[in-house]
Amino acid sequence: MRRPVVALTVAAFLAGAGGCARRSQSLEERARAALAQTEGRVQVTGLQKPVEVLRDTWGVPHIYAQTVDDLFLAQGFVAAQDRLFQIEIWRRTGVGELAEILGPTYVERDRFARLVRYRGDMAAEWASYSPDAKQIIEAFVRGVNAYVQVSADRLPIEFQLLDARPGTWKPEDCLLRIAGLLMTRNATAEVARAEMVARLGPENAARLLPADPPTKLEVSPAFPLEGIDGRVIETLQAAIGPVRSAAEQGSNDWVVDGTLSATGKPLLANDPHRPVVLPSLRYLTHLVGPGWNVIGSGEPALPGVAAGHNERVAFGFTIVGIDQQDIYVEQTEAQNPNRYLYQNEWRDMRIEHESIAVKGQKPAEVELKFTVHGPVIYEDPARRRAFVLKWVGTEPGTAGYLSSLALDRVQNWKDFLATMEHWKVPSENLIYADVDGNIGWFAAGLAPIRKNWNGLLPVPGDGSHEWSGFLPAAELPQLYNPPQHYIATANHNILPRGYRHQLGYEWNAGFRFHRIDEVLHGGGKFTIEDFEKLQHDQTSLAAREMLALLKQAPAGGPEMRGRLEAWNGVLSKDSAEAAFYEIWQRQLRSLVAAAEAPPELRRLYEARLNAQVVLDLLRKAPAAKRNDLLLRSLKDAAAESQRLLGEEVSAWRWGALHTIRFRHPLSSDAERRKLFDLGPVERGGDADTVMATSGPRFTQSSGASYREIFDVADWDRSVGTSVPGQSGQPASPHYGDLLPLWAEGKYFPLPYSRAAVEKNTKQKLMLEPK
Repeated sequence: MRRPVVALTVAAFLAGAGGCARRSQSLEERARAALAQTEGRVQVTGLQKPVEVLRDTWGVPHIYAQTVDDLFLAQGFVAAQDRLFQIEIWRRTGVGELAEILGPTYVERDRFARLVRYRGDMAAEWASYSPDAKQIIEAFVRGVNAYVQVSADRLPIEFQLLDARPGTWKPEDCLLRIAGLLMTRNATAEVARAEMVARLGPENAARLLPADPPTKLEVSPAFPLEGIDGRVIETLQAAIGPVRSAAEQGSNDWVVDGTLSATGKPLLANDPHRPVVLPSLRYLTHLVGPGWNVIGSGEPALPGVAAGHNERVAFGFTIVGIDQQDIYVEQTEAQNPNRYLYQNEWRDMRIEHESIAVKGQKPAEVELKFTVHGPVIYEDPARRRAFVLKWVGTEPGTAGYLSSLALDRVQNWKDFLATMEHWKVPSENLIYADVDGNIGWFAAGLAPIRKNWNGLLPVPGDGSHEWSGFLPAAELPQLYNPPQHYIATANHNILPRGYRHQLGYEWNAGFRFHRIDEVLHGGGKFTIEDFEKLQHDQTSLAAREMLALLKQAPAGGPEMRGRLEAWNGVLSKDSAEAAFYEIWQRQLRSLVAAAEAPPELRRLYEARLNAQVVLDLLRKAPAAKRNDLLLRSLKDAAAESQRLLGEEVSAWRWGALHTIRFRHPLSSDAERRKLFDLGPVERGGDADTVMATSGPRFTQSSGASYREIFDVADWDRSVGTSVPGQSGQPASPHYGDLLPLWAEGKYFPLPYSRAAVEKNTKQKLMLEPK
């Protein structure tokens, strides 16, 4: 899963948007007037030779160039045509320049972005991704800037509403680290666990926030955890956006070899899960040039393709979850809080001073503090402590997903393994299939070696807990042509039996993986249609297990209990049982949290409760306590269901509660909502079904905005889904045209051969040297 393009709040936008709208035209007219030119001819500064851009029926650009520089200049230009405002917000988020257009509430976020900026050896940084990464990124950035120049007098409507202009891109803007924080884990969990330990003791904390595999929480009396709470990570949480429970983040991928496919060649399926937002985090493209012929999805602000295929190899990914973060607690000097104790010596923090431009105000002068372990993210003067984030982002080559520039060109398993040597952030289960019939998997990522602790709690910064380098890539889990003829991952615990290294202790519950495994293990000659169905599978294994517990409870309870116990566990949007089950689970989590955690920790605990933890706690509880929780929550669910859905059970539907809306951050009034917003759309599934549709208060906010299924026997038979559309410009026909397909679980083709591309071409644009 690639780095997030930040979805900012309405309030933040409005802080800088007041009163600048021109009223002579409607918003729709102004938005239409700002649309990019996608047909005909455009002269572009920096091109060496003409480049052909064929946009297909679904808005996917197929870019044909005669040189590598032109190919990536064109990719930058075309991505900016469709997503200029989105990628400008992404850039400003990473470099720490949001306050310049959004006002003073973003100063602290900008400061944090600058704290985690890469400050190491730039030669090593560029070389870590691919030998030609610098050349490619420089060309891509020239393309973005070229479009900014072309569109200077007709910027997208968002810029007009904010009275803002895009900045000039630099190659280093593609090396940003801030977004990688969300995918490197586990600083927020360390702090939550420390707070639990301080208030409840290590045994109770381990029970309530279990590690996988179960691991003892070792706490030293010489290192008190009191006072370590959510304040430590407030700035970090703000910087990475809304903090979501572990169940909300995930992905699925699987691959079968020819013995299990109808074609006799591998089939590969992948649906990365991330926030489902408008515009989409994903952007599909097809890049054809010397040494390049790759199609798939990436992020609009980065060159290359993250998940896709070339002439010989297909690839996809899910997050592994290697623990790539630690919180260090530095002891500061009483007389000078900018000095800290390390290896029995007082050392001066390194302090940098920067000025942050602020809209409507004088620049804000800020301090950035660092110790040997990394940036200081919080200070507690009363206890003489400074909290420091140590993470892999300070290492060269840890800008998320840029190693895709090498992955896009692999030709065989040997090439693939060589690329994995340089894959560092985020840690990914990368799956592989090639035209020769081979399949494989590699758990790639930079894995810190902790020799004397496990990374589950913050540690003292006195020098007693230091990383001892990183695991060699050859020692990371991997498979090639396994005897079961298929491979699947879904963010579950992927550690092989007997694996001797520590990668992490926090995985998603295995329900999605076990359902995929159940289907694939059943065998057969799978087709693309079979995998389309599996990617949209709404069977809940969690529900199966929960209902098995309920059937052991004494008789009684609401009338819906009988229907629930006879239900097949499929969370379809038209199911009354699914609606009641989800309401019941919400009530059950509240009761479990109240029974297990003291009032002051209940909210913290409940936010981290997932179905697997609830099931484990219920199974271990005395029968009387378990039955009381199950039956009381059923009674509460019956009352809540009537409140939410009415008294007529036959009218209850899961989709009536479970929807997704695509809200633009600027849609603050009726006219803007009409222009920008899409939906609502009813959804089935939940966080634990293969069709993952998690989110707060019965809404979907996360899941698969992009899906791919690749047919190695004939690339032109490959298909995908994306939502809501390829363009971020609301007047474009490709702003929301993919939403109906996505909502109905339908796919569109991913034409690859020149003949197939031309057959599906709807617009042709020639980019010519200026």
